[in-house]
Amino acid sequence: MHLLLIEPDLLLAKIYMAALKRAGHTVKHAVSAQQAVHLADKHAPDAVIVELQLPRHNGVEFLYEFRSYSEWLQVPIVVHTAVPLSELAGAATLHAELGVQRVLYKPATSLEQLCTVIQQVAAAAAPAAVS
Repeated sequence: MHLLLIEPDLLLAKIYMAALKRAGHTVKHAVSAQQAVHLADKHAPDAVIVELQLPRHNGVEFLYEFRSYSEWLQVPIVVHTAVPLSELAGAATLHAELGVQRVLYKPATSLEQLCTVIQQVAAAAAPAAVS
């Protein structure tokens, strides 16, 4: 699966990319929303992993822009964030309006759990892609 990882912390991005590659995925990395849109346009991701705390435009703004393109409406999205889930006032919006499949809190999510969630999201999206 081709993943787009949007993570502003370069050290974390390197760790996540290594784990995701070991799990058999190809990964493109962006540090900002603008770079992510460019990479998505160029490399057509099968799924997106996004941190909400991004420079300039936050992750929610990225998601609204990403979902504004018809070719990206069905791309699965996993929010992997340092924002505590209790502080995500718009969590329902993430799911209902932006089609986010899962929201993971970084401090409580192991690399193995992240890879497992990506596999689950991919498996759930596969039948939709076939029809």
